[in-house]
Amino acid sequence: MPENELPESFAEVLVGFERYLLAERARSEHTVRGYLSDLISLMYFAIADGARSLQEIDLSILRQWLGEQSSAGLARSTLARRAASARTLMAWALREGLIEQNPTVRLKAPKQQKTLPGVLHQAQMQRLIAEFELRAAEGSAPELRNQAMIELLYAAGLRVGELAALDIDDVDFDRRTVRVLGKGNKERTVPFGLPASKALNRWLREGRAQLYQPMSGAALFLGARGGRIDQRQVRAVVAEGLAALGDTAATSPHALRHSTATHLLDGGADLRAVQEILGHSSLATTQIYTHVSVDRLRASYRQAHPRA
Repeated sequence: MPENELPESFAEVLVGFERYLLAERARSEHTVRGYLSDLISLMYFAIADGARSLQEIDLSILRQWLGEQSSAGLARSTLARRAASARTLMAWALREGLIEQNPTVRLKAPKQQKTLPGVLHQAQMQRLIAEFELRAAEGSAPELRNQAMIELLYAAGLRVGELAALDIDDVDFDRRTVRVLGKGNKERTVPFGLPASKALNRWLREGRAQLYQPMSGAALFLGARGGRIDQRQVRAVVAEGLAALGDTAATSPHALRHSTATHLLDGGADLRAVQEILGHSSLATTQIYTHVSVDRLRASYRQAHPRA
């Protein structure tokens, strides 16, 4: 059943919770849709079990809900996310006085399995960048833009949404930094190198004017019709470039962000500095990249040491 067929007692809770996530927690619409999808699943399960209000969803229902999904073969990461959605809802509901006790306090879910993210070796990254440089040599606006996007994604470790949201005045060419609005509307300033600076300068001098339209405004990167570039366009550009490499399983722009972090750590960067660059709220999120670096170190050791 769709959301609009939920009993009014549950539907009103979702409306209030959605408003809270968007206004107070500053969650993205994509994240909010994920929360609501998880909670709609919980509510229908609870209704089938006889619950008629949020107050009647207890620990037993929550455990059965997760247990049924586990039996159905859902990934541990999905179960962990759904448990987190329930915890966030119940914590909010307790503060709002909608429930008297938080049933998720004792709720346990499978820990999300930490997987090593797709990362390009430095040689692969250089080949990718060289290919975009070659295409941009002809001077067409889309190719100049694409080269600048690739350089900046890798140089600053940006998320696609952060890149697409940049305005021209977010870039400080004198200091070679870019002002980024990340998750939770948290602003950070990230440095970038000379190659990215040159590519951005050329895009702004030679390429952007070719695509500019009255609706372009201050957007740094423009789409084919002159509006702010869409995230899907960025993903498509990067995916095409990665596919052309032919020797990597990486397919998304996030691979460039993963590569930025790993290459910084491989080069001796401090973990907290990498955390700041990536805009991670928790150092634990950044630490996954240390595993990538250690794995590479171990592989090199086994290959090179005579008594490995």
